[in-house]
Amino acid sequence: MKLFLNSILFSLVFCACTTSTQSYESVEKNQEFRDAVLKENNGDYVLLGNGYTYYEEANSESKEGNIILVHGFSVPSYIWEVTFNTLKEKGYRVVMMDLFGRGNSANPDLPQTDELRAQQVLDLMDALGIEKAVLAGLSNGGRIISKMAVLDASTIEALFYVSSSGFVNYESQMDTTVSQEEIRSFIETYPTRSAGQLEDFYAPEQFPEWPQKYEKLLSHKGFAKALLSTRKNLTTMDEIHQTIDSLELPVYAFWGVHDKVVVYTDFDKKLNKLLPNMKEYFIEEAGHLPHMENKKVFEHYFLSSLQEVISE
Repeated sequence: MKLFLNSILFSLVFCACTTSTQSYESVEKNQEFRDAVLKENNGDYVLLGNGYTYYEEANSESKEGNIILVHGFSVPSYIWEVTFNTLKEKGYRVVMMDLFGRGNSANPDLPQTDELRAQQVLDLMDALGIEKAVLAGLSNGGRIISKMAVLDASTIEALFYVSSSGFVNYESQMDTTVSQEEIRSFIETYPTRSAGQLEDFYAPEQFPEWPQKYEKLLSHKGFAKALLSTRKNLTTMDEIHQTIDSLELPVYAFWGVHDKVVVYTDFDKKLNKLLPNMKEYFIEEAGHLPHMENKKVFEHYFLSSLQEVISE
C-alpha cells in the first residue's frame, strides 16, 4: 500500500513540476469565466455584496429541513459533494457554495477574515430565502459557522462541526497584509500542493484522482493571496464558542480518528469547558475527511443528528 501511494505521489509531483508555471494564477474570474462554469456545472451564481458567489442547491421547495454545507481552508464546495448528494436523495433542501477566494466564487481584494466569509453565507441564505438552517462546517468551515452564530444566531437551527479547526489556538498577527513577495513564494509551492491534498486522508490510495481536481484551482488569479490572507487572519475563537454555549444552540461534532490535519488531542481538554453540551462522534478508518472515507458510519451519525434537531 505504501509503495503504491509513493508511486502516486511521485507521478503527481513529477507531472506538476513539468507543467509550465505560466498556467498558475492566470485565469481571471470574470463573466467569461462564470459563463464557462455554468456550462460545465449544475450550480448557479448570485451577486452578493462583496462579489459573485457560486452555489449548488437541491430540493429548493422541500419542507424536510434546510442544510448549508460550508467547506474549509482551500478546497471548495466539491469537497462536500458526497454528503450533498445523500442529503439531496433524502429530500432535504441542501446548499453547498464556494467561499470567496475559492473555487468558482469571486476573489474580492479584501482581508480574508472569518467575518467576510460568514457574512457571505448569511447573505446567500438571505438571497435564497432561507430563514433558518442547520449549518455544517468542515475543517476551517467550522470557524465560519461559529462566526455566523455571533453575527446572527436567529438564522441557525444547529451547528455541525466536521473535523473543525475552530478550536485550535492561534496567535493574533499585528500585520495581516499580504505582500507580492509572499504571494510569489507561495505560488512557487504550487507544483507539490495538489499532491499534498492526499495527506488529508487516512487511506489516500482510495482517492488517486483527488489531486487532479485541486490542480484547476491553482490557475485562478488571487488564490494564493486569499489563502495567505486567511492564514494571517486566524484567531483563537474560545470567546465565540462560550457565546455559542450561552445561546443554547444544538451543537454536534464529528471527528476522524486518524486526523493528522486537525489533531483532536491539541484542544480536547478545553472542549468540555467551552461547549459542555456538544455531542461528539468519532469515526474510525478516517482521517480529516470522515464524510468521504467512512461514508456509511459518518452519515449514520450525521443523519440521526439531523433528525434529533428537526424533530424538536
